[in-house]
Amino acid sequence: MAPNLSLILILLSIWSSNSKVEAIGVNWGTSASHPLTPPQVVELLKSNHISKVRLFDADPVVLQSLSGSNIAVTVGVPNSMLKSLNSSLKVAESWVHDNLSRYFYVGGPKVKIEYVAVGDEPFNLNYGQQFQAFVVGAAASNIQAALIGAQLANKVKVVVPCSSDTFESESGLPAKRHFRANPNKTRIQLLTFLDKHHSPFFVSISPFLSFHQNKNFSLDFALFKENAQPRNDSRRTYKNLFDLNYDTLVAALYQAGFPQMEIVVGQIGWPTDGAVNATSDLAETFMKGLLDHLQSKSGTPVRPREFPLETYIFSLLDEDQRSIASGDFERHWGIFTFDGQAKYHADFGQGLKNLVNPQNVEYLSPKWCLVNNNKDLSNATASALEACLVADRSALSPGGSCFSISSPGNISYAFNSYYQQHNQKADSYDFGGLGLITTVDPSVDNCRFSVELQTSLSPAQCHFLDQCTTFLVWSALVISYVGLTWQKISTVKVL
Repeated sequence: MAPNLSLILILLSIWSSNSKVEAIGVNWGTSASHPLTPPQVVELLKSNHISKVRLFDADPVVLQSLSGSNIAVTVGVPNSMLKSLNSSLKVAESWVHDNLSRYFYVGGPKVKIEYVAVGDEPFNLNYGQQFQAFVVGAAASNIQAALIGAQLANKVKVVVPCSSDTFESESGLPAKRHFRANPNKTRIQLLTFLDKHHSPFFVSISPFLSFHQNKNFSLDFALFKENAQPRNDSRRTYKNLFDLNYDTLVAALYQAGFPQMEIVVGQIGWPTDGAVNATSDLAETFMKGLLDHLQSKSGTPVRPREFPLETYIFSLLDEDQRSIASGDFERHWGIFTFDGQAKYHADFGQGLKNLVNPQNVEYLSPKWCLVNNNKDLSNATASALEACLVADRSALSPGGSCFSISSPGNISYAFNSYYQQHNQKADSYDFGGLGLITTVDPSVDNCRFSVELQTSLSPAQCHFLDQCTTFLVWSALVISYVGLTWQKISTVKVL
């Protein structure tokens, strides 16, 4: 017999009367063609009093840069490694030795590693069942065993980041919330493992996505505005979308039999470009509302006077190589631009009202690639498609910062992005004679024509770009062959 949900919420509301000290951290992703160097990023974290950081892999250069910083670190295990970690304890032991033990026991400054995040939202609906069968084995059976063998189990906890679609609701309200039925057995095994080892539940909460995908929620409700229309659920009143999302997870945990499990919000943020309502002004409003709410220690209606054990802002920096399968805004979650320039004001609890930008950032030469307006554009199909499809064009999306620029300005934006991604090489601006180089910044209002950082692409990124270029040139020639004209391309707003 299903338990009475009203009683569940009443019991949950008195579950804890002691407030916990929440900590604010950030996600540090590295899917960028020209990123800041790891030492620069670490200095950026320290300058802004950010004491916790979540990584999505275990890059040795990044971890070495964090040595001696006293910044608490969550190390990530990519989804691509789950199958091999699940199949072999020796693989897990080798991974723990190479990516954890060396930073605890090797002489010199240590890295303060607190969590190993197994997978990056492996239960996400977009992945289907691709990774689900390997999660518990990789996390519970092998990584944990390897930590015990390395005498690190009392220092490092194993967690599994989960997306908000892991739990679902008939009405979008806590009283009707439960974990997704498929694969419920695997998820219960995971929750049992986390409970046994006193590990928290890592979850992504995204008021932006909830609002973006469900117009039943108002923008004010997502932004913590005081004038937002509240939502009622089982005699509880919700004044913002964060509390509602958080409590629906709490109710789902109770339904699954784990009412006291602690929660870490592994990702939460608001993008600043690439979509309608993705702006720096709204991101600042959201961040101020979130941070004020967390620091108030008022809790949520279901867990009063208690908030997440930790909250990680998504993300530290923009990443121009992130997948845009969910939307072009995916490349613009950063508190800072790709080169470390603060987008808005934020206070992470240290009284630092203005964010501090990095020092001594080196850029490529101050020059940009544009369309030569004196050239005939009628036969530009292949060259234009190569630039438009390889370049980062996310700012050209409806609602984006460059959406208002008209043709050929949008073509110039794509040309310049391609040119910068390829380190301003001489063979990356010609586009069949259509490109020209200028030393006059063509940026207009909020539409920034960027100059990339003076840094080298990683071998993996070079390989990716070479593959994309080869494929897209071939595709462009095929499209040209069947008669797609330049005039048709130029009428498309988003290239």
